[in-house]
Amino acid sequence: MRILGLDPGIATIGFGILDADRSRQRLVTCGVITTPAHTPLTSRLDQIYTDLEEVIRTYHPEVMSIEELFFYNNITTGISVAQGRGVALLCAFRAGLSIYEYTPMQVKQAVVGYGLAEKKQVMDMVKRILNLPAPPKPDDAADAVALALCHARSATSLLNLEGANNPCSTI
Repeated sequence: MRILGLDPGIATIGFGILDADRSRQRLVTCGVITTPAHTPLTSRLDQIYTDLEEVIRTYHPEVMSIEELFFYNNITTGISVAQGRGVALLCAFRAGLSIYEYTPMQVKQAVVGYGLAEKKQVMDMVKRILNLPAPPKPDDAADAVALALCHARSATSLLNLEGANNPCSTI
């Protein structure tokens, strides 16, 4: 399965493409989509859509794993990030991708094994799991790769395999 991990934003949107086959994951590529500051919001949203459409067209992912948003202090920033996230969801939907949403705690649990892990621990585990010489850069791309890994580990779980006959499963 080819997974597009997406760390939503408005100025910088991280993406990571992974190939996952049961317990094996391989990083295909990662990077960021950027939009220029002091540009009208509508132009930035259009740029996100266009660039994400190109990533999807180039790498042909089957699914998208995207972070759910949580607002802490700055609601204004949160609203623009939510608008960028909405554009990403629309783009993926129109491209026919299945979309899965994960909280930051779920990503940390899947990648590190501890839902309250520090960012440094997540980045170190991304590097180790994918056998990379260093964590992906910039941080937004690394977060997107962690989101893709989260889905890879969830989707390839024995509980989620078609035909799995596990009497303890609630799935």
